[in-house]
Amino acid sequence: MGLFDKFIKKEEVLPSAFDKNDDEIVALADGELIDVATVSDPMFAEKMMGDSVAFKYTQDKVILCSPANGTLSVMYPTGHAFGLTMNNGVQLLVHCGVNTVETNGDGFRILKKKQGDSVKAGDPIVEVDIAKLSKKYDMSTMLIITDANGKEIHFCTPQKVVRGQSVIL
Repeated sequence: MGLFDKFIKKEEVLPSAFDKNDDEIVALADGELIDVATVSDPMFAEKMMGDSVAFKYTQDKVILCSPANGTLSVMYPTGHAFGLTMNNGVQLLVHCGVNTVETNGDGFRILKKKQGDSVKAGDPIVEVDIAKLSKKYDMSTMLIITDANGKEIHFCTPQKVVRGQSVIL
């Protein structure tokens, strides 16, 4: 490392999007798909907002990516949650952690995308400091179908997943 290297801003390299069809829903990041019933918040565990699954991440930091092609319909300024309207009309909500809205964004960094932007499956949305936030919060990340738009969608059973892997049957 040269004397001035620490002063030179390096270009951030973010994950690339995938070429998926408009009916696919994919894993947000490498991790473990778990039964949402195991999440500590009854609102999520009892699927009060819609059919859902949850993910656990063991990395210190994780970049959560778009689970599908569509439009970023909601981007909470805190970065703890975002909504997506898929190109086929299905509406999804990604909620990272339980009660993490309390952080007022500390531990979350929104990446390049904003509400109203078109996204492809795999586009980076938010970076999450799992190591920091897990000291106080259940960092399960929920993927919720808030409106299936008349489609029948079934999630896979619990398993290890990699970013971009389909999570529906």
